Amino acid sequence: MKKKTVLMIITMITVLAMFLAACGGGNNQNTANSGANSSEQTNSGQAGSDSEEPAAKIAIVFATGGLGDRNFNDNAYAGVERAKNELGITYEYVEPQAIAEFETFHRDFASTGEYDLIIGISYDQLDAIKAVSAEFPDQKFLLIDTAFDGETNNVASAIFKAQESSFLAGALSALKSETKKLGFVGGMDIPLINEFRAGFTAGAKYVDPSVEVLANYTNDWANPNLGKEVAVSMYESGADIVYAAAGGSGNGVFTAAKELGKWSVGADMTPAQEPDNMIVGTLKRIDNTIFNNIQDVINGTWQPGLMSLGLADEAVGYSVEGGEIEISQDIIDVVEDLKAKIISGEIKVPGTLEEVDAFLASR
Repeated sequence: MKKKTVLMIITMITVLAMFLAACGGGNNQNTANSGANSSEQTNSGQAGSDSEEPAAKIAIVFATGGLGDRNFNDNAYAGVERAKNELGITYEYVEPQAIAEFETFHRDFASTGEYDLIIGISYDQLDAIKAVSAEFPDQKFLLIDTAFDGETNNVASAIFKAQESSFLAGALSALKSETKKLGFVGGMDIPLINEFRAGFTAGAKYVDPSVEVLANYTNDWANPNLGKEVAVSMYESGADIVYAAAGGSGNGVFTAAKELGKWSVGADMTPAQEPDNMIVGTLKRIDNTIFNNIQDVINGTWQPGLMSLGLADEAVGYSVEGGEIEISQDIIDVVEDLKAKIISGEIKVPGTLEEVDAFLASR
């Protein structure tokens, strides 16, 4: 009896030891950033060796709404993925659920001293980066889509002339529209989103002053049901094309277009992503900006300060590729002519709603 008891105890200890070893040895989860939303992405095969040092280590704090928005965050993700594949970096990311989480995540990343560059996506992260960059003056930061309004030697910020690409989409939409009524669904009534609206409205009315542009906001970046509701209202009011600049909420616009047999315009997307209803997508090349900044960090040429990027910098643009809706060459020719005039400076696209009427009056 005693022998059986001893044998059972030994067996239990052995099984327990094997279980603990398996749990400890195979756990690659990133827990350093105190979030279930944190995960690690590494390129372990760089330069043919798992032990070789990466060219740089990057951290990225995504905007609320997270990956899968087919918009802002996914565009940024493409940039770090490209840097992983082409430059040999590793990176980690977090997907905050609320604005209040931004500062904590940036501080968690910065406090490790491990990252060559920390990237924050969206204007909502300005205050967080302002606070944390002051605490860690030797840590490099990149703020995407808003200007960093302070004196610093460790923050670069990039803003994009979304009004320029939206102007081209507005012109194309006005020329394509059969009802001469368009719609615009924004995520928030803020200057950043109103750059899209101002450009879209100016472009549409520049080529056809009779066109009407309806506008509304979801006030939420991750509510496709609300985006659909707003878009349906516009379609039912006579719009046949609606422009979605609302993050994940914009997915509801495409659903509405598909169900009602209408057309859409996507921000930071191409028609290939919604081929049966998207006629044109405006492009904000966040991916290129992130890739270029990472490359500069690796090369030792990275500079802090503001970058204001537009058509002339190939940082914004438009695409009709991949869609199933025919866009005539005559329309494309008009849009390309407008693009050339914007690049040359002949057309200066308004970036605020207040400037649109004066722009149209002076044409």
